[in-house]
Amino acid sequence: MTSPCQLRALRGATTACANTTEAISEAVAELLDALVERNNLDGSQLLSVTFSVTADLNAVFPAAIARRRQGWDAVALLDCQQMAVAGDLPRCIRLLAHAWLESEQPVRHAYLREAARLRPDLAG
Repeated sequence: MTSPCQLRALRGATTACANTTEAISEAVAELLDALVERNNLDGSQLLSVTFSVTADLNAVFPAAIARRRQGWDAVALLDCQQMAVAGDLPRCIRLLAHAWLESEQPVRHAYLREAARLRPDLAG
């Protein structure tokens, strides 16, 4: 018997090695793959994903990369620019996803690459 589903928030972040379409696409794909794998997700469970990027990344929209994923046709995707704070991690891509998960399933966030230092408690 499965437990009822609850709407849960998933967090994650990564860094791109350069401000290029290729580097950002690679970083976003890796981050989404990690979030999907860690939480055993498919597109039908995802309600929305909001991406924020630091001002030094403007070669491509992360949502455009996510939109290409199979089964993500109904996922609401949004991009925005991260608030500029002195000393922030450069070339950083953050996300907040809302997904329907079984109530007993633990939420597993994904902090990759240099972004692992933002939340060392969640990076593993």
